[in-house]
Amino acid sequence: MAKFSKEGIKIGTIVKADGAVSVIRQILPYGFESFEITFGGSAVNIDLKKMAEEVKAVLAGSNAVISSVGIYGNPLENEPKDRETLKSWELLIDNAHLFGTDLVCGFTGRVRGKSIEESIPRYKEVFGGLSKIAKDKNVRLAFENCSMGWSWKSGDHNIAINPKAWELMFDALPAENIGLEWEPCHQMVQLIDPIPQLRKWVKKVFHLHGKDATICRDVILESGIIGPAQFAYHRTPGFGDSNWSDIITILRQNNYQGTIDIEGWHDPVYKKELEMTGQVHGLNYLKRCRGGDFVENPV
Repeated sequence: MAKFSKEGIKIGTIVKADGAVSVIRQILPYGFESFEITFGGSAVNIDLKKMAEEVKAVLAGSNAVISSVGIYGNPLENEPKDRETLKSWELLIDNAHLFGTDLVCGFTGRVRGKSIEESIPRYKEVFGGLSKIAKDKNVRLAFENCSMGWSWKSGDHNIAINPKAWELMFDALPAENIGLEWEPCHQMVQLIDPIPQLRKWVKKVFHLHGKDATICRDVILESGIIGPAQFAYHRTPGFGDSNWSDIITILRQNNYQGTIDIEGWHDPVYKKELEMTGQVHGLNYLKRCRGGDFVENPV
Protein backbone atom coordinates (compact mmCIF):
# COMPACT_ATOMS: atom_id res chain seq x y z
CA MET A 1 0.00 0.00 0.00
CA ALA A 2 1.25 3.49 -0.81
CA LYS A 3 3.06 5.52 1.83
CA PHE A 4 1.41 8.89 2.39
CA SER A 5 2.73 12.30 3.28
CA LYS A 6 1.06 14.39 5.96
CA GLU A 7 -1.03 16.06 3.27
CA GLY A 8 -2.98 12.79 3.07
CA ILE A 9 -4.35 11.32 -0.16
CA LYS A 10 -1.82 11.46 -2.97
CA ILE A 11 -2.88 13.05 -6.27
CA GLY A 12 -1.49 11.75 -9.53
CA THR A 13 -2.33 10.62 -13.04
CA ILE A 14 -2.64 7.59 -15.30
CA VAL A 15 0.14 6.79 -17.76
CA LYS A 16 0.19 4.20 -20.53
CA ALA A 17 2.70 1.39 -20.14
CA ASP A 18 4.11 2.12 -23.57
CA GLY A 19 6.41 5.07 -22.90
CA ALA A 20 5.59 5.21 -19.18
CA VAL A 21 9.18 5.75 -18.07
CA SER A 22 9.69 8.70 -20.40
CA VAL A 23 6.33 10.27 -19.58
CA ILE A 24 6.79 9.96 -15.81
CA ARG A 25 10.25 11.49 -16.06
CA GLN A 26 8.87 14.50 -17.97
CA ILE A 27 5.81 15.23 -15.84
CA LEU A 28 7.11 14.36 -12.37
CA PRO A 29 8.50 17.91 -11.84
CA TYR A 30 4.96 19.35 -12.10
CA GLY A 31 4.08 17.78 -8.76
CA PHE A 32 2.32 14.51 -9.60
CA GLU A 33 2.47 12.33 -6.50
CA SER A 34 1.26 8.98 -7.84
CA PHE A 35 0.89 7.11 -11.10
CA GLU A 36 -1.33 4.28 -12.28
CA ILE A 37 0.32 2.41 -15.13
CA THR A 38 -2.25 1.04 -17.55
CA PHE A 39 -1.44 -1.80 -19.92
CA GLY A 40 -4.57 -1.45 -22.04
CA GLY A 41 -5.85 -4.91 -22.95
CA SER A 42 -2.58 -6.81 -22.59
CA ALA A 43 0.58 -6.97 -20.50
CA VAL A 44 1.79 -10.10 -22.29
CA ASN A 45 5.25 -9.91 -23.89
CA ILE A 46 6.27 -6.97 -21.68
CA ASP A 47 9.31 -7.33 -19.45
CA LEU A 48 7.58 -6.22 -16.25
CA LYS A 49 10.66 -6.63 -14.09
CA LYS A 50 12.70 -4.37 -16.36
CA MET A 51 9.92 -1.80 -16.56
CA ALA A 52 9.50 -1.78 -12.78
CA GLU A 53 13.22 -1.22 -12.26
CA GLU A 54 13.24 1.67 -14.74
CA VAL A 55 10.17 3.28 -13.19
CA LYS A 56 11.58 2.99 -9.68
CA ALA A 57 14.79 4.62 -10.87
CA VAL A 58 12.84 7.59 -12.27
CA LEU A 59 10.89 7.96 -9.01
CA ALA A 60 14.00 7.68 -6.82
CA GLY A 61 14.46 10.75 -4.63
CA SER A 62 10.83 11.81 -4.96
CA ASN A 63 7.88 10.98 -2.73
CA ALA A 64 5.86 9.80 -5.71
CA VAL A 65 4.58 6.22 -5.90
CA ILE A 66 3.07 3.76 -8.35
CA SER A 67 -0.46 3.51 -6.99
CA SER A 68 -1.62 0.62 -9.15
CA VAL A 69 -1.25 -1.27 -12.39
CA GLY A 70 -4.24 -1.70 -14.69
CA ILE A 71 -5.57 -4.05 -17.37
CA TYR A 72 -8.71 -3.07 -19.30
CA GLY A 73 -9.81 -5.88 -21.59
CA ASN A 74 -12.38 -8.68 -21.26
CA PRO A 75 -11.03 -11.66 -19.28
CA LEU A 76 -14.37 -13.52 -19.26
CA GLU A 77 -14.47 -14.41 -22.96
CA ASN A 78 -12.41 -16.80 -25.11
CA GLU A 79 -11.16 -14.92 -28.14
CA PRO A 80 -7.34 -14.66 -28.37
CA LYS A 81 -7.37 -11.04 -27.13
CA ASP A 82 -9.55 -12.08 -24.17
CA ARG A 83 -7.28 -14.95 -23.17
CA GLU A 84 -4.40 -12.47 -23.35
CA THR A 85 -6.27 -10.14 -20.99
CA LEU A 86 -6.86 -12.98 -18.52
CA LYS A 87 -3.18 -13.91 -18.69
CA SER A 88 -2.36 -10.25 -18.08
CA TRP A 89 -4.39 -10.21 -14.84
CA GLU A 90 -2.30 -13.15 -13.68
CA LEU A 91 0.96 -11.48 -14.71
CA LEU A 92 0.13 -8.20 -12.99
CA ILE A 93 -0.98 -9.94 -9.81
CA ASP A 94 2.35 -11.81 -9.79
CA ASN A 95 4.42 -8.69 -10.48
CA ALA A 96 2.57 -5.82 -8.79
CA HIS A 97 5.02 -5.89 -5.88
CA LEU A 98 7.86 -5.04 -8.25
CA PHE A 99 6.21 -1.66 -8.82
CA GLY A 100 5.73 -1.11 -5.09
CA THR A 101 1.95 -1.53 -5.24
CA ASP A 102 -0.55 -4.08 -3.97
CA LEU A 103 -3.33 -3.02 -6.34
CA VAL A 104 -4.32 -4.34 -9.77
CA CYS A 105 -7.21 -2.51 -11.44
CA GLY A 106 -9.31 -3.10 -14.53
CA PHE A 107 -12.60 -4.21 -16.05
CA THR A 108 -14.38 -7.33 -14.83
CA GLY A 109 -15.09 -8.44 -18.36
CA ARG A 110 -18.51 -9.59 -19.48
CA VAL A 111 -20.18 -12.37 -21.46
CA ARG A 112 -20.62 -10.60 -24.79
CA GLY A 113 -24.16 -9.78 -25.79
CA LYS A 114 -25.58 -11.02 -22.48
CA SER A 115 -27.08 -9.20 -19.51
CA ILE A 116 -25.20 -8.45 -16.33
CA GLU A 117 -27.10 -11.18 -14.47
CA GLU A 118 -26.12 -13.71 -17.14
CA SER A 119 -22.46 -12.67 -16.82
CA ILE A 120 -22.20 -13.11 -13.05
CA PRO A 121 -21.52 -16.88 -13.01
CA ARG A 122 -18.58 -16.49 -15.38
CA TYR A 123 -17.32 -13.52 -13.36
CA LYS A 124 -17.45 -15.61 -10.19
CA GLU A 125 -15.59 -18.44 -11.88
CA VAL A 126 -12.75 -16.27 -13.23
CA PHE A 127 -12.28 -13.84 -10.36
CA GLY A 128 -12.92 -16.43 -7.69
CA GLY A 129 -9.68 -18.01 -8.81
CA LEU A 130 -7.83 -14.73 -9.39
CA SER A 131 -8.85 -13.30 -6.03
CA LYS A 132 -7.47 -16.36 -4.22
CA ILE A 133 -4.16 -16.07 -6.08
CA ALA A 134 -4.10 -12.35 -5.29
CA LYS A 135 -4.88 -12.91 -1.61
CA ASP A 136 -1.91 -15.27 -1.29
CA LYS A 137 0.29 -12.47 -2.66
CA ASN A 138 -1.36 -9.71 -0.54
CA VAL A 139 -2.74 -8.09 -3.70
CA ARG A 140 -6.11 -6.35 -4.04
CA LEU A 141 -8.24 -6.15 -7.18
CA ALA A 142 -10.35 -3.11 -8.09
CA PHE A 143 -12.89 -2.76 -10.89
CA GLU A 144 -13.53 0.49 -12.75
CA ASN A 145 -17.19 1.61 -12.87
CA CYS A 146 -17.22 2.33 -16.62
CA SER A 147 -20.09 1.10 -18.84
CA MET A 148 -18.02 1.40 -22.04
CA GLY A 149 -21.20 2.67 -23.71
CA TRP A 150 -23.15 -0.54 -23.15
CA SER A 151 -26.32 -1.25 -21.16
CA TRP A 152 -27.55 -3.58 -18.44
CA LYS A 153 -29.06 -5.97 -21.00
CA SER A 154 -26.11 -6.34 -23.34
CA GLY A 155 -22.48 -5.35 -23.49
CA ASP A 156 -18.76 -6.04 -23.53
CA HIS A 157 -15.78 -5.38 -21.24
CA ASN A 158 -17.41 -4.66 -17.87
CA ILE A 159 -20.07 -5.66 -15.36
CA ALA A 160 -19.19 -3.16 -12.61
CA ILE A 161 -21.21 -0.28 -14.04
CA ASN A 162 -23.54 0.78 -11.19
CA PRO A 163 -24.61 -0.08 -7.61
CA LYS A 164 -27.05 -2.85 -8.51
CA ALA A 165 -24.28 -4.57 -10.47
CA TRP A 166 -21.91 -4.18 -7.52
CA GLU A 167 -24.45 -5.83 -5.24
CA LEU A 168 -24.66 -8.83 -7.58
CA MET A 169 -20.86 -9.02 -7.87
CA PHE A 170 -20.07 -8.77 -4.18
CA ASP A 171 -22.89 -11.14 -3.22
CA ALA A 172 -21.60 -13.71 -5.72
CA LEU A 173 -17.98 -13.26 -4.66
CA PRO A 174 -17.63 -11.67 -1.18
CA ALA A 175 -13.83 -11.55 -1.22
CA GLU A 176 -12.31 -8.86 0.99
CA ASN A 177 -9.56 -8.12 -1.54
CA ILE A 178 -12.04 -7.24 -4.32
CA GLY A 179 -13.31 -3.66 -4.55
CA LEU A 180 -13.94 -0.70 -6.82
CA GLU A 181 -11.89 1.70 -8.90
CA TRP A 182 -14.45 4.47 -8.64
CA GLU A 183 -14.90 7.81 -10.34
CA PRO A 184 -17.86 10.22 -10.33
CA CYS A 185 -17.89 10.70 -14.11
CA HIS A 186 -19.13 7.25 -15.03
CA GLN A 187 -22.03 7.60 -12.63
CA MET A 188 -22.90 11.17 -13.59
CA VAL A 189 -23.30 10.29 -17.27
CA GLN A 190 -25.91 7.78 -16.08
CA LEU A 191 -27.53 10.75 -14.24
CA ILE A 192 -26.63 9.21 -10.87
CA ASP A 193 -25.63 11.61 -8.07
CA PRO A 194 -22.12 10.43 -7.12
CA ILE A 195 -21.98 11.96 -3.61
CA PRO A 196 -24.57 9.80 -1.79
CA GLN A 197 -23.28 6.83 -3.77
CA LEU A 198 -19.75 7.39 -2.49
CA ARG A 199 -20.99 7.74 1.10
CA LYS A 200 -22.63 4.32 0.80
CA TRP A 201 -19.87 2.49 -1.06
CA VAL A 202 -16.68 4.19 0.15
CA LYS A 203 -15.53 1.16 2.16
CA LYS A 204 -15.37 -0.79 -1.09
CA VAL A 205 -13.43 1.90 -2.95
CA PHE A 206 -9.76 0.90 -3.32
CA HIS A 207 -8.75 3.46 -5.96
CA LEU A 208 -10.13 6.64 -7.56
CA HIS A 209 -9.83 7.85 -11.10
CA GLY A 210 -9.76 11.63 -11.19
CA LYS A 211 -12.33 12.20 -13.91
CA ASP A 212 -15.35 14.48 -13.75
CA ALA A 213 -18.31 15.27 -15.99
CA THR A 214 -20.35 18.23 -17.14
CA ILE A 215 -24.07 17.47 -17.37
CA CYS A 216 -25.98 19.79 -19.72
CA ARG A 217 -29.32 19.98 -17.93
CA ASP A 218 -30.71 22.40 -20.50
CA VAL A 219 -30.03 19.89 -23.27
CA ILE A 220 -31.72 17.12 -21.29
CA LEU A 221 -34.80 19.27 -20.65
CA GLU A 222 -35.06 20.18 -24.33
CA SER A 223 -33.90 17.01 -26.12
CA GLY A 224 -33.71 14.18 -23.58
CA ILE A 225 -30.81 11.74 -23.47
CA ILE A 226 -31.28 9.78 -26.72
CA GLY A 227 -31.43 12.67 -29.16
CA PRO A 228 -28.56 13.89 -31.38
CA ALA A 229 -27.41 16.58 -28.94
CA GLN A 230 -24.70 15.54 -26.48
CA PHE A 231 -25.97 15.92 -22.92
CA ALA A 232 -22.80 15.03 -20.98
CA TYR A 233 -19.04 15.49 -21.33
CA HIS A 234 -16.19 13.73 -19.55
CA ARG A 235 -13.98 16.37 -17.90
CA THR A 236 -10.66 16.74 -16.17
CA PRO A 237 -11.22 17.62 -12.47
CA GLY A 238 -11.58 21.35 -12.01
CA PHE A 239 -13.64 21.77 -15.18
CA GLY A 240 -16.68 19.60 -14.35
CA ASP A 241 -19.67 19.61 -12.02
CA SER A 242 -18.39 17.53 -9.07
CA ASN A 243 -17.52 19.01 -5.70
CA TRP A 244 -14.17 17.32 -5.15
CA SER A 245 -13.83 18.90 -1.70
CA ASP A 246 -16.89 16.87 -0.71
CA ILE A 247 -15.50 13.74 -2.37
CA ILE A 248 -12.16 14.04 -0.57
CA THR A 249 -13.92 14.83 2.71
CA ILE A 250 -15.92 11.60 2.44
CA LEU A 251 -12.74 9.67 1.63
CA ARG A 252 -10.82 11.11 4.57
CA GLN A 253 -13.74 10.62 6.97
CA ASN A 254 -13.59 6.93 6.07
CA ASN A 255 -9.79 6.57 6.28
CA TYR A 256 -9.37 6.01 2.55
CA GLN A 257 -5.83 4.77 1.92
CA GLY A 258 -5.70 4.99 -1.87
CA THR A 259 -4.79 7.73 -4.32
CA ILE A 260 -6.66 9.84 -6.85
CA ASP A 261 -5.12 9.46 -10.30
CA ILE A 262 -6.34 11.76 -13.06
CA GLU A 263 -7.72 9.95 -16.09
CA GLY A 264 -6.86 12.34 -18.89
CA TRP A 265 -7.42 12.29 -22.63
CA HIS A 266 -11.19 12.79 -22.39
CA ASP A 267 -11.77 16.52 -21.88
CA PRO A 268 -13.46 18.17 -24.90
CA VAL A 269 -11.53 21.43 -24.43
CA TYR A 270 -8.24 20.61 -22.68
CA LYS A 271 -7.05 18.06 -25.21
CA LYS A 272 -4.31 17.62 -27.81
CA GLU A 273 -1.71 20.36 -27.18
CA LEU A 274 -3.69 21.47 -24.09
CA GLU A 275 -3.78 17.99 -22.50
CA MET A 276 -1.07 18.51 -19.88
CA THR A 277 -2.19 22.09 -19.28
CA GLY A 278 -5.53 20.64 -18.23
CA GLN A 279 -4.00 17.81 -16.23
CA VAL A 280 -1.67 20.07 -14.26
CA HIS A 281 -4.62 22.38 -13.56
CA GLY A 282 -6.57 19.32 -12.37
CA LEU A 283 -3.63 18.23 -10.21
CA ASN A 284 -3.38 21.59 -8.48
CA TYR A 285 -7.16 21.86 -8.14
CA LEU A 286 -7.39 18.46 -6.45
CA LYS A 287 -4.55 19.39 -4.11
CA ARG A 288 -6.50 22.49 -3.07
CA CYS A 289 -9.61 20.37 -2.53
CA ARG A 290 -7.45 18.10 -0.37
CA GLY A 291 -6.62 21.10 1.81
CA GLY A 292 -3.36 22.21 0.26
CA ASP A 293 0.06 21.64 1.80
CA PHE A 294 0.45 20.30 5.30
CA VAL A 295 1.00 23.00 7.94
CA GLU A 296 2.28 22.16 11.43
CA ASN A 297 0.07 23.23 14.33
CA PRO A 298 1.57 25.77 16.72
CA VAL A 299 2.95 24.28 19.92
